[in-house]
Amino acid sequence: MATKLNLDKLDLQIIHEMMETAEISYADLGKKLFVSGGTIHVRIKKLQEFGIVKGTRLNVDLKQLGYDITAFVGIYLEKSSLYDSVAKDLMKIPEIVRLNYITGNYSMFIEIVTKDINQLRFVLHDELQKIKGIERTETFISLEEGFNRNVQVAPGE
Repeated sequence: MATKLNLDKLDLQIIHEMMETAEISYADLGKKLFVSGGTIHVRIKKLQEFGIVKGTRLNVDLKQLGYDITAFVGIYLEKSSLYDSVAKDLMKIPEIVRLNYITGNYSMFIEIVTKDINQLRFVLHDELQKIKGIERTETFISLEEGFNRNVQVAPGE
């Protein structure tokens, strides 16, 4: 959108609270912030329309579902101008859950989640290496995720 949304204290409080506990009902959040549930609903809709709130996600422990391998891959591109076409091809690989265009040694950095090492090998060898524009890659396997958290948005004191 061309116009920028001016966030007030209530908007920031809503964002803060929903990032902490997204399953809270609008009515309960309204009580906590001393406004009506309808006001919360209208504010959330506005935040969605401006692209500030991009939906909600279920936080799942993937290891409990058998996804035991998390790997990070640094990608060297033949030319940085190939980013868009390579990104489009990477998006087609469902095991890739995150892509960042970065500075430093690599052009791109991706996160891959697979059930086992054989599936990771397939993604790396049979899918990733066949994408035109990728010069080479460097893979890092995560041994453990220490923590994963949201940025603390100031609720506007």
